[in-house]
Amino acid sequence: MRRFIALLGVPLLFIAACARPDATGPGGPGGPGGAADQRREVFERRADVVAEAWRTAAGRPQWQAGYAPLQSLTVLPADPGFTPETEQAFLAGWFRSAVPVPGDRPADGTVTFPDGTLTVPMISAADAYAAIDQGDPPPCPTDDPARPGPDPTGSISGGPDTSVTDSLPMTGCEGLTVTGVTLGTVELLTSRGTAQVPAWLFEVAELDTAVARVAVDDSVSIPTPSPQVAAPDGLADFVVAQDLTGVDGSDLGFRLGVGACDSEITPFVQEYTDAVVVSGGVVRSGDACTDQLLLHPVTVTLDEPLGARTVLDALTGAPLHVVTAG
Repeated sequence: MRRFIALLGVPLLFIAACARPDATGPGGPGGPGGAADQRREVFERRADVVAEAWRTAAGRPQWQAGYAPLQSLTVLPADPGFTPETEQAFLAGWFRSAVPVPGDRPADGTVTFPDGTLTVPMISAADAYAAIDQGDPPPCPTDDPARPGPDPTGSISGGPDTSVTDSLPMTGCEGLTVTGVTLGTVELLTSRGTAQVPAWLFEVAELDTAVARVAVDDSVSIPTPSPQVAAPDGLADFVVAQDLTGVDGSDLGFRLGVGACDSEITPFVQEYTDAVVVSGGVVRSGDACTDQLLLHPVTVTLDEPLGARTVLDALTGAPLHVVTAG
């Protein structure tokens, strides 16, 4: 499975997957304390409860047989070669189109899953562009020394090979220029694993890759089931897994919501044939601490690639989605 990249600046922690005899894989130590870590048994019992609640959740069969995206519908298929300015423009949705964007809705498309295909209605390129274009950037400062002043001849300064983007460098107030649009496909994490999904590909002059926007009509997306699990009991030293940061074969990245004074942050994971349950253990500080939530990224290595298995948070029972860039 291809990695879904999130821009995170905190070092990742690695730990082998742990699994009970009734789950897949041989199992292993659950954190710094290894087999002596008493939290592991508590986590395993909770993971069993969450996995069973997921199997009986209302709407789960339809969700795993239909189309349900688990990441942003705006995708960068390759490394965009961001500069700080172009990244800001992408996250803010500052786009401008130098070409006509078709408003006609194409014929039905096909989503290709690892276990089959699904025919889906499509949206127009104009609708897709409207989803990524969030408005204009703020006005550029007129006294910015990095920005060339007006040329009295009305021409762009520089030689014959100088482009508009070369002459007007990004200054935090520039948009991204769409120079072409085609209909193609993009890899997308879904409830049925990584799928090839129809997408409008917008070529952008300032980036090294196209910006893809999924072309599937939202009306066919299946709502995420909500497993009914009891409130966590005896899990005061565990924290919620907030979202996924990446899936790369057997490597699974996710973010834990920890307190400012929590320490010894330890990821826990338990695998099943149809699900993967994750959480994090922490050591609470007995001192007074600020009340804030910090997102701490971790990575675990599963016994097998994630495939179409659903990743669930052990405290809430909720399925996790890939964190979006903006």
